[in-house]
Amino acid sequence: MCSNYFILMYSNLKHLFIVLFTTVSCFSQNEKKRLLTKFTDEKITIDAKFDEQAWQNAETATDFLMISPDNGKSELIERKSVVKIVYNNDAIYVAAQLYDNEPSKIRKELTIRDDFATADHFGVFFNGYNDGQQEFRFFVSAAGVQQDMIYTESNGEDFSFNAIWDSKVEITDYGWAVEMKIPYAALRFPSKAIQTWGLNFYREIQRDRQQFTWNLIDNKIGSEANQAGILEGIKNIKTPTRLFFIPYISQYFNANNYQKTKGEFKGGLDIKYGINDAFTLDAILVPDFGQTAFDNVVLNLGPFEQQFNENRPFFTEGTELFSKGNLVYSRRIGGSPYLGAELNANESFVENPAKVNLLNALKISGRTKGGLGIGVLNAITEKTEAIIKNDITGETRNVVTEPLANYNVLVLDQRFNKNSSVSFINTNVTRNGEDRDANVTGALFNLNTKANTYNLSGSHKYSQITQFGHDNYKTGYSTNLDFAETSGKYRYNIGGEYISKDYDINDMGINFQTHYHSIYGNFNYRILKPNKTFNNFSFYNNYYTEFDNRTGRIQAAQFNFNINTTSKKNDYLGYGFSLRPIEIYDFYEPRSADDARFVTLPQNINFFINLSTNFNRKFAIDINPSFSIANQKDRRSFSLYISPRYRFSNKFSLIYQMSYNYSKNNQGYIDQDLTNIYFGRRDVTSLSNTLNTKYTVNNVMNFNLSVRHYWSFAEYNKFYTLQNKGDLTTTNLITDNYDRNFSTWNLDLSYSWWFAPGSQISALYRNNSLGYIFGEKLDKNYSHILDNNLSDRNLNHTFSISIRYFIDYNQSKNWFSKK
Repeated sequence: MCSNYFILMYSNLKHLFIVLFTTVSCFSQNEKKRLLTKFTDEKITIDAKFDEQAWQNAETATDFLMISPDNGKSELIERKSVVKIVYNNDAIYVAAQLYDNEPSKIRKELTIRDDFATADHFGVFFNGYNDGQQEFRFFVSAAGVQQDMIYTESNGEDFSFNAIWDSKVEITDYGWAVEMKIPYAALRFPSKAIQTWGLNFYREIQRDRQQFTWNLIDNKIGSEANQAGILEGIKNIKTPTRLFFIPYISQYFNANNYQKTKGEFKGGLDIKYGINDAFTLDAILVPDFGQTAFDNVVLNLGPFEQQFNENRPFFTEGTELFSKGNLVYSRRIGGSPYLGAELNANESFVENPAKVNLLNALKISGRTKGGLGIGVLNAITEKTEAIIKNDITGETRNVVTEPLANYNVLVLDQRFNKNSSVSFINTNVTRNGEDRDANVTGALFNLNTKANTYNLSGSHKYSQITQFGHDNYKTGYSTNLDFAETSGKYRYNIGGEYISKDYDINDMGINFQTHYHSIYGNFNYRILKPNKTFNNFSFYNNYYTEFDNRTGRIQAAQFNFNINTTSKKNDYLGYGFSLRPIEIYDFYEPRSADDARFVTLPQNINFFINLSTNFNRKFAIDINPSFSIANQKDRRSFSLYISPRYRFSNKFSLIYQMSYNYSKNNQGYIDQDLTNIYFGRRDVTSLSNTLNTKYTVNNVMNFNLSVRHYWSFAEYNKFYTLQNKGDLTTTNLITDNYDRNFSTWNLDLSYSWWFAPGSQISALYRNNSLGYIFGEKLDKNYSHILDNNLSDRNLNHTFSISIRYFIDYNQSKNWFSKK
């Protein structure tokens, strides 16, 4: 019955879409502001002085409007913003005079790049295609710190984008001044004689938490990029060759209690080449990711792997195209070997690499003048082997844990109507020899009415897996449809999804559940203007139901209600509850080859509160408690997150985070044999302590310290056998001890100096340890656990120094020429 309902809903939404997008009357939007820029051949020095003649003749952009909290309100005369733009064949130049009647109160905290922190900001948004969907945004704080991002309506703000550009700020008697030089290499635009770009300017007055833009971003409309103004006047530019080389050298020293200090030298090269003004090739040869941030590993008792953030720059920078359809989880590339190796009796590992080496990778991305985005990503990982030794005979054998593999992604994304798109994506993993190969193809659409009041989106994805030649071949698919109202005070959406049994994207992507269909909805309300009590107020209702395709049993049923508020003093308070009103059936926790097995989960309700005080104050704090009760005797959980922070000065700040979780009488899988699946009742306690502190010397040099200690233990007190109807019966067959005690320690102390644009010296000292005890008596003494992590026998030490140097072909080609 549920699947028939889903099909009926899908059909009704299809007809609604036809009526809506062919008959809806589109409301006219505010007239877009326009700025005319002029060409200059005058040399412009980036010094925030504006003493070149080009600035005197440039047209002015002013009359900014507030976007938050009082949307649409004009800026005050005594805090007016005056901005100008000129250009030449190398770059766009921006000059901003930001008036402030109290210059001494301008916030200017120093931070690392891309951290806004507590500072006033100015930004410029460029859309070279003027298609209302993607902006290259460049910000600079009153302390001179740069931030840059790519903004898209589908993914929001992507700060992994890091361009090479120049800026200078100066605090003045009238406020502060900003001058920026943004090379064309940092932008994307079509190859046309006459350019028309989307343009907006941004200003943030941090002490009042006020944000302004030149062309109003109306909060009644659920989109931003298509509310930009227009930049005109750029024509007949002759952009230089966009070819950059970034060679690096790194030296690592590793030591622990079991080996003497071991040195390792690495060297490699990144290449960035502008095929034309719209398309760019990025390549890495012999990559080095040794200084990326550590993963926050936890004790994982569930049926699914832990998902980690991507910290490698090549896979995070400018990857908006490759995120279409959520088919790419780049940690698969150069991740853990997927085959692994098993030991026989009397055997041990001589070598068993935990990671697969990435040999090289490249990506090509860009967009034609007709709005067609094209992205290609390709990476090759090397063959990985474990070496196993027979402890009796001394003989060794090699086991392939990951064959030589090629990872490939192709994306085509056509934009139209300045707010809509259709996309095609294909991912492919090909492994050497008769091993597992995978191919996934997806088609997506995202359609909006002209006035950006309604949205219809959906996708269909198809997976193919070939295992060991063509002996094992399976296919699966996923499809979804979503309709939403995206404007005004009241907004809603409704949708559904269907995933078949053999849908599998896990060779290149990540997907936990299959063989289900779901129906969901959301209704929310927000105020668009501040009132006497709140600067912002909103509430959300979410409904989600999920059904197993084979049996029709409900495997998820959730109702969420939450309220979010920001006070007149800019303190945030959110609260609400999440309710599971009926029993559901979990088909994943049993981890059975017979995938129709399930365990019954009881009704549950969870209450939560989120408090975050205004970060403008030197001392601020986040507090997030939650409490959950299940309709089962003594089954409950409690969690508490506390994070105080203190800003000692504009250079030095400290943030502490404590997270505590306790779950009583939780039930979960522990083991199985040929006839039975066993569960255990357990109490699980987790405690995480994290300290982050930074000292910023200036806007190009900083020290950072990050420390994390995580401890979790699970104590079992009763064991069960899973029955065919999903209930659990007490068993005496389990005699082993399944208690677990898991702890990790990570410390990173780093120094970074951007000694030239795009060029960096970085030094890192790291120590870490991992403690995992299974099936032994639990030690619940925190000091003992911490001492064990910090003992010399467990700590691994790494010191590394890396130098990266940015080389612009246009400058380097003259280095060796005769003067």
